[in-house]
Amino acid sequence: MKDFTTGNVARHIFNFTLPMLLGNVFQQLYNIVDSIIVGKVLGKEALASVGASFPIIFTLIALLIGIGSGFTIVISQFYGAKDIDRVKRSIDTMYIFLFVAGFLISILGIVFSENLFRLLQLPEELIPQATTYLNIYMAGMILFFGFNGTSSVLRGLGDSRTPLYFLILASILNIVFDLLFVMVFKWGIAGAAWATVLAQGIAFIAALLYLNSNHKIMKFALSKLKFDKVLFYKSLRIGLPSGMQHTFVAMGMMALLGIVNGFGTDVIAAYTAAGRIDSLAMMPAMNFSQAVSAFVGQNLGANKIDRVKKGFKATFIMSNIFCLAMTALIVIFGSDLMRLFTSDPKVIEIGQNYLIIVSSFYLIFSSMFTIHGVLRGAGDTLIPMFITLFSLWIIRIPAAYFLSGKIGADGIWWSIPMGWVIGMSFSYVYYRTGKWKTKAVTMQ
Repeated sequence: MKDFTTGNVARHIFNFTLPMLLGNVFQQLYNIVDSIIVGKVLGKEALASVGASFPIIFTLIALLIGIGSGFTIVISQFYGAKDIDRVKRSIDTMYIFLFVAGFLISILGIVFSENLFRLLQLPEELIPQATTYLNIYMAGMILFFGFNGTSSVLRGLGDSRTPLYFLILASILNIVFDLLFVMVFKWGIAGAAWATVLAQGIAFIAALLYLNSNHKIMKFALSKLKFDKVLFYKSLRIGLPSGMQHTFVAMGMMALLGIVNGFGTDVIAAYTAAGRIDSLAMMPAMNFSQAVSAFVGQNLGANKIDRVKKGFKATFIMSNIFCLAMTALIVIFGSDLMRLFTSDPKVIEIGQNYLIIVSSFYLIFSSMFTIHGVLRGAGDTLIPMFITLFSLWIIRIPAAYFLSGKIGADGIWWSIPMGWVIGMSFSYVYYRTGKWKTKAVTMQ
């Protein structure tokens, strides 16, 4: 556990971000390995089917992810105030909420999976494989929430190293199971889904066993969990706007997928592969954003506003340096990266166009996420929600629909940075007002 209220600001944020970044790289790695094995062994149709599943998965879990972030912020601020009793009660309440909600989400996903794919106009030949993948993935949703909830709590307590170790374990297991189930057992796309579910389940159980034996605050016992209504509503108040924001983003991904689906299997497969590379490249910005949220939460809890401002500046600089490096790598090696997923020249060409267009605006994306990280750490999650809603639904989706009709799939890719530019502009203006400083959780 780290106390961010004293010591070197930049060093704290970088040292906290690095293990989290490495962990998420491993987490993205097993999504990438899934797609590489599926694309190379099972073909571009299977690759497209896996890609079509992820916007639906994200939509189903987005609200809960955001609400869970509210718990993380509350835990971070209580820990900054040294109120350990409320930290423990917040953790218990979060687990109960996530387990119940995860069970309900699993049922909804399995029951409506095929209808959702048809609603998005996925090509009929892809629906059977996509439905199989999605149903198996949704069956393991409780394990997903348990694993990611545990990691989020530890980060809220300033511990980003322990989640890294279990993410590495999950990644290695997933790769081993992928090779075993898909290439040896010949289970097809179902094997890729089972590999992910089992890897997360084993890592979650291992994390609980370790924490129960070694951690001072994180002690998990299902029979002893207690639900605290006051802390739940406090976390809900902070997390619900963030959850709505995640939901708007997820629904936007589904809307974009609906437009992509109209261009057929090649474009869907390219969108899937390029999206995996894109997600990995954006990890530094997202992880620095998470780090500055934890930093801001603790320092506002300790009423140290000057450190918050220093934390923003340090994060802004470090995050943008990483993103500039990612842009250079993708522009130079984009086509080579696409060849990891497929040998189809048309799919490679389409994916390379996506990567060049989108990666050219990573600096804007990074800056926006740094500002949103500060706002969330302060508990001011409503404004980022409205900014996301506007930039996504008023700018990006209409632009994708209009431009794709004029210049084809490239029009969809151009709509993505257009949304970032608008979102960054509004975010910066709001940050400069300083109103977010008054939104920290009251510790009474």
